Amino acid sequence: MERQDESDDELFGGASRRDGAVEPGSPALACERSCSPQRKVSGTMRRNDNYLPVAGEEKNMDVDFINTDAMSNESIPMKNLYADEGSPLYSRLGPYFTDGRRRVDYVLAYHIQKPSSIRRQPSRFGDNGFIHRLRRSMSMRSSRAPLQPKEDPEIAAQEQRTDYNENDKRFRRDEFEENLLETGLQLEKDEGSKIPGIGFLKVHAPWNVLCREAEFMKLKMPTKKVYEVKQGSNVVEKIRLFIHKVTAPLHPKVDANRPQSVKPLSHPFSREKQHLFDLSDRDKFFDSKTRNSIVYEVLKRTKCTRAKYSMGITSLLANGVYTSAYPLHDGDIEGVNAEANDRKLLYEEWASYSVFYKYQPIGLIRKYFGEKVGLYFAWLGVYTQMLIPAAIVGVIVFLYGCATVDGNIPSMEICDPRNNITMCPLCDRACSYWKLVTACGTARASHLFDNPATVFFSIFMALWAVLFMEHWKRRQMRLNYIWDLTGFGEEEEEEHKDHNRAEYEFRVMKKTMRQDNSTPKGEKVKLTCTDRMPAYLTTVVMMGFMILVTFAIVFGVILYRISIKAALHMSTSTVARSNIRATVKTTAAIINLIIIIIMDEIYGAIARWLTTLEVPKTDKNYEERLIFKTFVLKFVNAFTPIVYLAFFRGRLVGRPGSYLYVVGSYRMEECAHAGCLMELCIQLCITMLGKQLIQNNLFEIGIPKLKKLLRRRKSDLEEEVNKTLQRHEKDHMLGPFTGLSPEYMEMIIQFGMVTLFVASFPLAPLFALLNNIIEIRLDAKKFVMELRRPIAAKAKDIGIWYNLLRGLSKVAVIVNAFVISFTSDFIPRLVYQYMYSVDGTMHGFVNHTLSYFNVSDFQPGTDPIQPMHLGYKVEICRYKDYREPPSSSTPYELSKEFWAVLAARLAFVVVFQNVVMLMSDFVDWLIPDIPKDISLQIHKEKILMVELFMKEEQGKRLAARDNHNLDNFASHSSANRSSPRARSRPAAQDVVWENEHHEREANGSPVYRV
Repeated sequence: MERQDESDDELFGGASRRDGAVEPGSPALACERSCSPQRKVSGTMRRNDNYLPVAGEEKNMDVDFINTDAMSNESIPMKNLYADEGSPLYSRLGPYFTDGRRRVDYVLAYHIQKPSSIRRQPSRFGDNGFIHRLRRSMSMRSSRAPLQPKEDPEIAAQEQRTDYNENDKRFRRDEFEENLLETGLQLEKDEGSKIPGIGFLKVHAPWNVLCREAEFMKLKMPTKKVYEVKQGSNVVEKIRLFIHKVTAPLHPKVDANRPQSVKPLSHPFSREKQHLFDLSDRDKFFDSKTRNSIVYEVLKRTKCTRAKYSMGITSLLANGVYTSAYPLHDGDIEGVNAEANDRKLLYEEWASYSVFYKYQPIGLIRKYFGEKVGLYFAWLGVYTQMLIPAAIVGVIVFLYGCATVDGNIPSMEICDPRNNITMCPLCDRACSYWKLVTACGTARASHLFDNPATVFFSIFMALWAVLFMEHWKRRQMRLNYIWDLTGFGEEEEEEHKDHNRAEYEFRVMKKTMRQDNSTPKGEKVKLTCTDRMPAYLTTVVMMGFMILVTFAIVFGVILYRISIKAALHMSTSTVARSNIRATVKTTAAIINLIIIIIMDEIYGAIARWLTTLEVPKTDKNYEERLIFKTFVLKFVNAFTPIVYLAFFRGRLVGRPGSYLYVVGSYRMEECAHAGCLMELCIQLCITMLGKQLIQNNLFEIGIPKLKKLLRRRKSDLEEEVNKTLQRHEKDHMLGPFTGLSPEYMEMIIQFGMVTLFVASFPLAPLFALLNNIIEIRLDAKKFVMELRRPIAAKAKDIGIWYNLLRGLSKVAVIVNAFVISFTSDFIPRLVYQYMYSVDGTMHGFVNHTLSYFNVSDFQPGTDPIQPMHLGYKVEICRYKDYREPPSSSTPYELSKEFWAVLAARLAFVVVFQNVVMLMSDFVDWLIPDIPKDISLQIHKEKILMVELFMKEEQGKRLAARDNHNLDNFASHSSANRSSPRARSRPAAQDVVWENEHHEREANGSPVYRV
C-alpha cells in the first residue's frame, strides 16, 4: 500500500511539475500555486494521500530557483508529522522539522481537546471533503451521546457549546493551514507534545518561497560585488579610530561587531538577477531573522475567506483560534548539548554581568533580533556612554561644594551662635519660636548643591544634551550605512509594517455583520470618526481625571507634611523634636516614591485600555497613541511633586499674621532659610534611586522569573522533563515580547530627571550611569533568556522617542533657568553683593534677607502655645522675605529689595535661556548629522551600483550582438557552399570575428566561441 502511495505521489507530482514550469519574470510566479487550476488540483490530491513533499533540492546548489517546485522523490508521510517521542526523526532537539533538515521558521500554538484514543490520528490538510466528513462525524458523535441521568442539563449545554467552539476553531485552523500550503509554505503538526493541552504547528519556508517573498518585500541582500571601505582622513575620524584601537580590549569577541575593511554592495533581491548574489550557500543566504520576517509577512497576508468575513492571523489570535505565534530562538544557552549559536554567543558576550565593562555587540544584536531592537540598544549604549563625562563633571561640582562649604559666608553666619536671631514659628499654635542657628546643618548641606558651580553645570548639561543628540544622529547614520538602511524609505516602511490590527478587524467584522443588509455590495466597511467618538470622549475625560488625581495625591502629601510637622512639634519626645525637618522631608519623599511606583502601573494599564478603546487601525498608530498617553500620565506622575517643591513651595505662604490657609486650618508650608533646593534634592535623589532600584531593576528581575515559574507550575512540568523539551516547547514557556515602549519610557523619564532639574542635583548623571550599566545587562538577559524571540522589524531611527528627547532637552534649559533663578539663592546673593554690600562681600547677607515681625500682630488663635520656649519673652521675630518693617509707613508690604531681586531673576532667565539656546543651536549647526566618511561611502556605493548594472546591460547587448553575428555567419556559410565565387569573403569575416573575440575577452565581456 505504501508503494502504491509513492507511485501515485510521483504521478501527481510529475503532473504538477510539468504544469508548474514557469519562465523567470513571468507573472505566474507571483501566484504559482493559486493561478493554476491543474496545479491546485494535483496539490490537493497529493495532500489527500498524506504526503508532504520535502524540498530536497534546497541542498543542491546547482539547481536554479525555478526548478525548486520540482520536488525530489523524498517525502515524509503525514502520520510522521505528528511527532512521536520514539521516532528516530525526533532525535534532534533544535529548531528543525522531524527530518532534521528543514528549519522551523515560525510556530503557531493552539489548544487541543481530544480523547486519548484519537491522539495519534494523522491530520489531513486538504479539501472541503475532509471538513464535511469531520462535521458529519462530529454530529453523529453528538447524536450518539445522550445526557447521563446524573448530569446537569445546563452544564451539558455549556459543554456542548464549548465543543462547538473548539470545532469551529479547528475548522478555521484547517482552512488557514490549507491556505498556507497554497502559498508554498510547508507545515508540520505536533499534538503529542509534553505540554498538555497545547498543539504546535511548525512552519517552514522553502527556497522558492523565500526568493519570491524577498523580491516582493524588496529585501536588500548582499551581492557578489565588494568594495574597500576607506576610513576618513580628517581629524575627527582619526581620533575615532585611535579611541577604537585604545579601547580594543573593551570590544566583545564577536565578528559581527568588528569594523569591516570590505563591504558587499547590497541590492533588493530579484529572482531575475540571481547571478548578482552570492548563492554558494543557500542555507545561510537568508539568515534566521530574515526567514522569520518573511514567514510573518506570509502569515499576515493569508486569510480565511470561507466564512461571512475574512480573518487573518491577527484575528485568529484575537479569537483564540491560535493562542500564540512566535519565531524560535536559535538554540540552547546552557547544557552539555548546547551547540554554538548566536543566542549562546549573545549570552556570553552581552547578557552576562561579567562583561559589564565591555561594549555591546550591536551588530550581533541586530543580526539576531532585527534593526528595531538593535537601534534601541545602540541608543541606550550611546546614552550610557555620554553619561560618563556628565557624571564626572557632576561629581566635580559636588566635590567643589564640599570643599568650599567651610568658607561659605552665609552658612557661617547661620551657624554662628553669636548671631542671636529669633525666628517666627513654622506653624500655628503648636510651633514656637526657634533660633536660626538650629538650621546650621541644613544650610551647610544646601551649599553642596547651591553654589556658583551649579550654574556652570546647568549650562554644561544643556550643551551636553545637544551633543548627545548630535552624537546619536551621527551614530544612527553610521548604523544605517552598515546595516544597508540608507535607502529604506517611508513607503517601504508603511507597506511592510502597517497592517490592520486584530481588534480593528474584529470591530469591522462586527460592524459588517450589523450592516450586512444595508451596506452596498463592493463598498469596504471601515471604522469612522463617529464610531470612535465615544472612545475619544472617554480618553479626554479619563486623561483629565487622572491628571487631577495626580494633583490630588500631591496635595495629600502636602497635608501630610503640614500635619506631621505640627504633631512632631507637639511631641514630648526629645528624639522626635530634635530632627523634625529631616524626618518630614524623608518620609514625605518615600511616600511620594511609593505612590509614583503604584500609579505608574495603574497609569500604564489605563493608557493601554484607552488606546485599545480607540481601536487604532495599524500597529504604528496604536504604538504612537499609547506612547503619547503613557508619556503624559507618567511624566505628570513623576514630576508633579518635584515641580511643586521647585516652583510653588514657599511662595504661596503669606507672612506672619496673614498666612494662607487651605482646607480650613492647614497653613501652607514654608521653605527652610537656605531655600527649598535641599528638599528638592532629597526628593530627586529618593525618586531616582527608588525608581531605578525597585521599579526598574527589581521588577525586571523578579516579575519575569515569577511569571516563568507560574507558567511551569501551570503546565506541571518537572525539571527533568523540561530539559528534554523541543525548541518550540521551550520557547512556549517563555514570556511574550510586548514591545520596546516600556524600555524607552523608563529611559525617557530618567533622561528628564537628569536634565530638567540637574541644577538642584548634580549627582543625577552618576546615579543614571550606574543604573544604566546594570540596566543594559538586565535587558540583555531578559531578551536572551526570559522572552520569546521578537519578530525582526526594520527601522532606520528610534521614531517618536527622538522627538521626545529633543523636546525634553529644550525644556530643560528653561526649567534649569527658573531653578537657578527662583529656587536657589544664587540671584539674591549676586544682587546683595553688587548692590547692597558695604565691602562687596557676602557679610551681612543673612540679615539682609530676613524681615521683622512684631508678635503683637499675630491673628487671634495663631500665636504659640509656649511663648517662653526659648526662656525669654519674644517681641520681634524674623522671617525670610523682603518686606517693610512694622515701624514703616507701609508695614509688611513688599520692599524695593524684593522688586530688585525679582527683576534680576527674570533678567537672568531671559539671558540664560537665550545664551544657552544660541550655543546649542551653534553646536547643532557645527556638527554635521552625517559623518563625512559615511556620506562619501554612500556616494561611492551608488556609483558602483550604477557601474555594475551598466556593465550587465553592456554584456547583454554584446551577447545579443554576438548571437546576431552567429546567425549571419551561419547564413553566409550556407550561401558560400552554393556559390564558389564568394568563398574568400567568409574567411575575411572569420578574421574580423576572431579579432572582435580577442578584444572582448581582453575587456572581460562575455565571449562566445564559434
